[in-house]
Amino acid sequence: MLDLQDIQAAAARLTGQVLDTPFVESRTISQLTGCQVFLKFENLQYTASFKERGACNKLAQLSADERARGVIAMSAGNHAQGVAYHAHRLGLRAVIVMPRFTPGVKVERTRGFGAEVVLHGDTLEESRSHARELAAQQGLVFVHPYDDEAIVAGQGTVALEMLREQPDLDTLVVAIGGGGLIGGMATAAKAIRPDIEVIGVQAERFPAMYNAIKGTHLPQGTSTIAEGIAVGTPGVITEAIVRQRVDDVVLVDEGDIEQAIVMLLEIEKTLVEGAGAAGLAALIKHPQRFAGKRVGLVLCGGNIDPMLLASIIERGMVRAGRLARIQVNARDVPGNLARITATVADAGANIDEVHHQRAFTLLAAQNVAIELVLQTRGREHIAQVIERLQQAGFETALL
Repeated sequence: MLDLQDIQAAAARLTGQVLDTPFVESRTISQLTGCQVFLKFENLQYTASFKERGACNKLAQLSADERARGVIAMSAGNHAQGVAYHAHRLGLRAVIVMPRFTPGVKVERTRGFGAEVVLHGDTLEESRSHARELAAQQGLVFVHPYDDEAIVAGQGTVALEMLREQPDLDTLVVAIGGGGLIGGMATAAKAIRPDIEVIGVQAERFPAMYNAIKGTHLPQGTSTIAEGIAVGTPGVITEAIVRQRVDDVVLVDEGDIEQAIVMLLEIEKTLVEGAGAAGLAALIKHPQRFAGKRVGLVLCGGNIDPMLLASIIERGMVRAGRLARIQVNARDVPGNLARITATVADAGANIDEVHHQRAFTLLAAQNVAIELVLQTRGREHIAQVIERLQQAGFETALL
């Protein structure tokens, strides 16, 4: 099984090839979560993901014959970009097979790194099978996204850097897809600090490693905002490492991940994708488990579709009470809308949208239901706006 020497050798190969990313405390997030939180900014890598580490370590060890033949990989995005970038840097041909649902930003960036992109299949498993077929047909070297010791060793260098900066960490919280990142990190961390706790995090909709380790049979979904860890089957190599060296695996839901993305954007001014926010999502969902501990989180990727990000930000504002939808019932007569909007303005809220509902309502025919989407300062402010409207004689309710 992989050991610390393998990861230290990978670190030597990666010197000068990938960033030694910042690892710093977030005082605000620490206050909000009740533990001392340190963030590893792997989203600052050139391809915005830790995946560069494993890809570079693997490609650096290819023989002259393998280099001449070129490489092929299957990935929903981040592994693809890591392989494409380092293959281009080393002068290798790279073919990347990606599922058809892959966000456009990841597809275009992968092409931008000089790779030949093939979109095939609706699942990672279908893409993997096609990549294997192309590898056999064209003599390409298959670079697995996680079930390869060279890949796992490269990812494990993240833990070396974290423990060098903060040797007294109590816990590492790491997102799990196929298990490459946590497998490498747990190998390094447990060798350096046998007493350190390593906790894995999976999305509830893709609990493959959780099921494998816990012996459960939770159903698998079809999509998640954490598509970077949407893996249906854990790796053989990585599952064995997780069983031996990871202390526990927890699940987080979509709302936890969305909240974590917005927190990191607002507080740390840093952009992460769903998988990159999974660690913080675990702290949000299970605060008592980490209370008072020194916790290291890996912001493992920052490649998120802009339209998805816009939706997550808006939904986050709704959860925080900074965007609210209210219904005001009023007589359908001239001047009432002006009175309503003036009352809202006097209460300090801004109107984002206005909808008149005359037909689809149970109100008397002379009345109208006016739906307002408001920008507010929070839930207390929403209550104040509703109270002011009610005092002005308008029946008002939060939708």
